[in-house]
Amino acid sequence: MDYVIAFVVGGLICAAAQLVLDTTKLQPGNIMVGLVCIGALLGFTGVYEPFKEWAKAGASVPLLGFGNTLFQGIKEGIAQKGFLGLFTGGFTAAAAGIAGALIIGYLSSFIFNPKMK
Repeated sequence: MDYVIAFVVGGLICAAAQLVLDTTKLQPGNIMVGLVCIGALLGFTGVYEPFKEWAKAGASVPLLGFGNTLFQGIKEGIAQKGFLGLFTGGFTAAAAGIAGALIIGYLSSFIFNPKMK
C-alpha cells in the first residue's frame, strides 16, 4: 500500500505542477522554484513532516522534498553555527543530492550526446 500512496501523491504533485504550467504563462523554471519554496514553507510551518510520514517517497522525491531538505539544513546550521549556518546549512544538507544530480547528468551526457537547440 505504501507504493500506491507514494505513486498517487507524487503523481498528484506533478499533475498540479503541470496544470499550473498549462494554465498560466509561468515558465518551467518559475514553477520548479515555486515548488522548492512551497516545500521549505511547509517545512517551516511543520506541515511537511506529517505529510512525508504518510506519503513516503511520494512527498520526499519531488521538488517539495528538496525545499524541505534545504530548510531543515538551514535550521540545523543556524542552531549549530549561528548566523553563518544560514548560508552553509542548506548546502550541507543537500550536498549528496546535488552532487548525485551533477555526476549522473555529466555521465548521461556521454551516453546520450546532448545538442543545443
